[in-house]
This record gives sequence, C-alpha cells and structure tokens, in this order.
Amino acid sequence: MLPVRSLKKRADFLRLRHCRGASKKGFLLLSAPAPADRASEGIARLGITVTKKLGKAVTRNRIKRRLRAVGREVLTLHGAPGHDYVLIARSAAEELPFAILLDDLKQALVSPPVNKRPDAGTGSRKRSTISGPSTD
Repeated sequence: MLPVRSLKKRADFLRLRHCRGASKKGFLLLSAPAPADRASEGIARLGITVTKKLGKAVTRNRIKRRLRAVGREVLTLHGAPGHDYVLIARSAAEELPFAILLDDLKQALVSPPVNKRPDAGTGSRKRSTISGPSTD
C-alpha cells in the first residue's frame, strides 16, 4: 500500500494548476510527478481545494472530509509513487454517494489526462484581418 501525505504549501498547489487533469462530476483531478527532491520518497501527496462559492464553512468542511477520505482510500491502491494530486471540489461532491466518488476517482486515475487549457500554438483560433481604407 502506498502512503499518502498532504500537500500543504501554496507553491505545490500552484505548480499543479497548469498540469493535466481529469474532470468528473464531483471534482477535477490534477496530477503531476513530484519535484525532483521529493520524487525519491516513494509517497503520493494529496491536496484538496474547496472554494467559497460552494457554500459556508460547514459545507466546505464536509466536502473536504469526503474528498480526503476518497483520496486516501483510492490513492493507497491506485496512486503512483512520487506523484502529487490535487482534487478541486465541485458542488456535486456534497450530494454524490461515496461509492460514486470512489469510482470516479479510480476512473480519473486510469483514464488518460486531458489538458485544462488548449495549447497556444494549436491554431484553433482564427485571426481576423481588418482592412483599412484603401489609398488608390
């Protein structure tokens, strides 16, 4: 079983914000290999983010407890050693049954990650050209 510790420093959360993620109904999972100085420890680290948009302190704490329990249960079996994970809560995390949260996290760990934002150089945006008055 893989030991799971908590992400506590803001810098670790900020490092993961541009990483690949998997989106589920109750959360968004971001993951990345740990920095070189921590990668050799062979542990997984879990961080949880719940914004004030989701409710008052009682609601946010309930969501954090649920996601922390789901994360520790799933990551001990399916997490990668030397990786950091962040769960960003969504409003559905409070009402979803615990079993569904467990299954969603297992699927998110197994499924291929998806970019949060499209790359800048993909050419998906069209440039509009504005022509000025002609000087004929």
